[in-house]
Parts: sequence; structure tokens; C-alpha cells
Amino acid sequence: MSPAPRRAPSRRTFLIGASAAAVTAGCIPAAQENPPRISTPPTSAPRTPTATKTSGGPIGDGSTADTGPQPHQPRWKRLKPGEVPPQFVVFSWDGSASLDSGLFPRFRRLAQENGASMTFFLSGLYALPERHRRLYHPPQHPVGASDISFLTTRHVISTMRQIGRAWTEGHEIGTHFNGHFCGTNGVSRWSAADWDSEIKQAKRFVKTWKTTTGTTGDRDLPPLPFDYEKELIGGRTPCLEGQTHLLPTAERLGWRYDASSPGAAQVWPTKKHGLWDLPLQALPFPDATAGKSKHVLSMDYNLMYKQSGADTYGDPAMWPRWRAQARDAYLAGFERAHQGNRAPLFIGNHFEQWNGGIYMDAVEDALVEMAKKPGVKLVSFRQFVDWLDVQDPHVLARLRKLPPGTRPAQGWKSFLR
Repeated sequence: MSPAPRRAPSRRTFLIGASAAAVTAGCIPAAQENPPRISTPPTSAPRTPTATKTSGGPIGDGSTADTGPQPHQPRWKRLKPGEVPPQFVVFSWDGSASLDSGLFPRFRRLAQENGASMTFFLSGLYALPERHRRLYHPPQHPVGASDISFLTTRHVISTMRQIGRAWTEGHEIGTHFNGHFCGTNGVSRWSAADWDSEIKQAKRFVKTWKTTTGTTGDRDLPPLPFDYEKELIGGRTPCLEGQTHLLPTAERLGWRYDASSPGAAQVWPTKKHGLWDLPLQALPFPDATAGKSKHVLSMDYNLMYKQSGADTYGDPAMWPRWRAQARDAYLAGFERAHQGNRAPLFIGNHFEQWNGGIYMDAVEDALVEMAKKPGVKLVSFRQFVDWLDVQDPHVLARLRKLPPGTRPAQGWKSFLR
């Protein structure tokens, strides 16, 4: 693999490494990101229309539309007595911007080739062009502030095209909220009311992207093919922070799951505040350095941080080894579940080219291998909670008793009879 040219800092703020005892996540300081600031005079903002809806057609300004049931959704049934549970794997993407790297269409193609569905946690700001940043009123921060960069109008349009196509192909569109504020001045300080404001704004930016991009009259640019009020049933918070005060708001809004817990073992999930709690997980890390944790959180940035620290362009000579380590960590977590308690595997990703893009390659390699195995279902979070909700609660309670990597001692037929 030939070295790639050194890049400017990423658009995003991200998670960092995990410990063996308690898998937690933090952030790169915002100063390293150089996000655009609001010191320049604000531009005039477009008037945001009231979101009105006509059944079965365009909603509001035509940024979204009700096109009916989502295609390519499975129809689940309860497990039969003694039936082995499917091995669920959820690949999810934080932010989900469509930039010039071509990573969004690359992984849509990969999913199609392998019969997979995924969850795209769309950052609301990626539906709001930078020139209209002052439409964003982040809780406990100045108007227009953000710890991730806003997109250009061109990239907002590209992102909305990819999001619409992904939904039509059967993928879920969740939320990664908006400004990605982490650390001591971040979302961990937010109240339930702050989260309510953040969610409302994320929805509004998605539902009015045609107004803010000036494309309401463009008939060749289709609306998003879903009603976001119905589509949005879960999300992942920035840096896995702030879940405590998010959950009461999410429960009131009728959300069905949250993927923001700061890390857990590979076991069958439980509920918090009436929502399925679906955390990233501690995976075995092959060839761990002596004295270092033998586990890593199931997210691409955490793998990178374990290998090259906060340097997103580490030693190119190490890239082949690091790529193999990342792939093997995903597969080790998969095999532990597939051969053991069949707990779902949750993997988080970003459309980034850290260390020459090796983590994108590792995710692709791992997905292709997993798709070949018997009993595997590569699904979205929505599809997974759909399956959970049709199961016998007593069966799920028994599954939760199985520790990571542990098969029923007397076999599945006896365990789930």
C-alpha cells in the first residue's frame, strides 16, 4: 500500500481509546479540528417554512416526502422452541456526510453486494449549508457554534442524495444530533430540555434542506423519500456522552432505542427508560502491546487511537499490520458471539481515511467474511429492535443470562425449549 499524502485535519471530533476494565470514550479537543467560527458577519437566512404535510406526498417545502412503507424490510417471527438465534451484526455510521472521498456510495454498494442493511446516523448540520449556520442555536453555546464543520451547499446536496438512496435500499436513517460538543463543555451537561431543542433542530434542518440550499424549484432533485418524524427512532450521541438526560426526552418522543452507552460486553441487550440500550462493545484486540488493554471498543476511531494515538496519519510502514489488526478485532468479536451466546455485534464507523483508509478496508474485509457465515443477519438498528420486539420476553431474559462467548451448556435446543 503506497503512502497517501498527509491530509488536513478531519471534519469531525471523534471517540478515543478504551480501557480493559471500563470501555469509555472521549474526544480530540475542538481546537485540533479548526471548525469555522462565527466571528464573521452573519449572512441573511432564508425563511423556514412551516412543516406541513399532505398524506402520501411532499412534506413542507418538499425536502421530504411520504412515499409509503420502506422497501427491503424483513418480516420477523418469534424464535421457535430450541431454535438457534440469528447472529445479528449492525454496521453503523456516525455523521454520514457525502464528501469527495466516495465512501458513502462505496459502502452502499458493499451492502447491496452482501445483502446487508446498515444504520446511518446523520448529523443534522450536514443538512444545513455553512452559509446558514446561524440558523443553529446549540444548547449552552453561541448561535452558529459547532465542533464539527458545516458542509458546503454542494456537499449538503450530495449528502441528501446519498441519504435518500440509502433509505430506498433499506437502510435506516438515525441521528448523530448536530454540533458534536464533547468533554467538560459538551453534551454531558445538557438537560432533557436541551436535548429536546437539539433534536427538534436536527429534524428541522433535514426537513428544510431544500430551502437552505436554494433548490426548492429543482424538479430533478428528489426529496428524501421518508417522513423524518416517523423514520427517526434512535441515535448515537457525540462521544457517547449525555445519555442520562437524553433518555427521558427520547422516551417521550417515542424513540425505540439508543446507541449512546459508553461501551459494554457482548451480551444480549436490555432496556433503559423504555428504549433498547444498544452500546458499542469491547472486542478482543489481537497482538495487544504488553501492559496494554487486550480489548478495544467496536469503533474505527478507537482502533486507530489504540494504534497511532490521536495522529490520524501514523507511520505508513505500519498500515498493513494495523489494517490486519483492525479486521481481526472485528472478526474476533464476531466469532466470539457466533460460536458463543449469539449476542448481537454492534460496529461504529466514520467516513474517514485515517491512516491511509485502512479502517475502511478493514470494515469491508470483515463484513464480507461475516456475510459468508451461516445464520448471520446484517441489519440496521431499526431492524434489530423490530426483531427484539416480536420475541417472547422470557426467551430474551434467558438469552441475557449467557456471558460473552458462552454457549448454552446443554445446547440451544434444551436452553430455549
